[in-house]
Amino acid sequence: MVLLYERISTHVLEEIRRGVLGPGDRVASETELAAQFEVSRITSKRALEVLREAGLIERIRGKGSFVVKHLPDLEGVTAPLKGALRPARRNNVPGMIALVVPDVSEAYGLELLQSIEERCADEGANLIVRRTRGRQADEEEAVESLVASGEVDGLIVFPVHGDFYNASLLRQVLDGFPLVLVDRHLSGIPVSAVHTDNIAASRALTERLIERGHRHIAFVSPPPLNTSSIEDRLEGFRSAFADRELGSYQAHQLTELRSTLPGSFTPESVRSDLELIRAFRSRFPEVTAFLACEYNLARMLDRALDRPRDLVISCFDSPGDPIAGPPFLHVRQNQREMGRQAVDLLFAQLRGESVPKLSLVPFKLVDADRN
Repeated sequence: MVLLYERISTHVLEEIRRGVLGPGDRVASETELAAQFEVSRITSKRALEVLREAGLIERIRGKGSFVVKHLPDLEGVTAPLKGALRPARRNNVPGMIALVVPDVSEAYGLELLQSIEERCADEGANLIVRRTRGRQADEEEAVESLVASGEVDGLIVFPVHGDFYNASLLRQVLDGFPLVLVDRHLSGIPVSAVHTDNIAASRALTERLIERGHRHIAFVSPPPLNTSSIEDRLEGFRSAFADRELGSYQAHQLTELRSTLPGSFTPESVRSDLELIRAFRSRFPEVTAFLACEYNLARMLDRALDRPRDLVISCFDSPGDPIAGPPFLHVRQNQREMGRQAVDLLFAQLRGESVPKLSLVPFKLVDADRN
């Protein structure tokens, strides 16, 4: 697939080859190329940058872009140009990497951030962190502004909840900008992603509950639509019941809770979710175990339910320090490995290497009394 910026850079290269543009001639500006090819200015800027890196043009601040006076041997210049895939270190100066993340907490995200920062430091790269607070508009603005700045060599993005076709991310993929997603993938966007095998992890946690004698188990989450991690965890939960005797085992779902979504934690939303949980419990008193898709929902279940001794709450992730919150049987994701792989994949892209579209990191089940 020819990327958008490659079409533009190849067009300019061919104009130089044909003599339409000669040494010292002015090249169309970012704005002019963006209008001509109906692309964003970020894309046209990227095309001019790879032409510069290929030694074909020079960019003079305040004046524009011009064909260099002493052109290299054009027979040795092949299209499409790949100047965008440059080494992270240029002239021994560390590269700049940006991490775009909804937020971090001790339950999940803090170890991921620490691992990414440590790996970047090992590679001599500087790290910028931009929090989106779970808002897609902020995520789009962060991606656009970081790439447009020209200071960032690559992006690591933890997509917000419900993010399906983020226009900014899709544009960077089409432009070939070095990019890695962590924690989840985005349907329809063919980009390198690193995350837990959520289907396998959720199935393993559900089967652990079944092994302990629970026959009626409920999956609890926000609306899963367009959030790959929740969709996969729900699929894994359901698959654990696929081979069970009908009538003896029952999978239940409560997937309308919203208070734990970024930006939605208000007294009103908390009260609403607590009422939904209690109403669900009244409708399905046979449920003896809950699987929450995240730690904060497990805490909400713990608060809403007057738990008898045989009622179990499990979840994904849990703080390592019990002072930070009550422990539950949980899936522990390997955040450090996720962060390490994300940085390594990004640097491989910067070196021009091909990378896998999906990388899965290991997980393990941890009992409530073995945090």
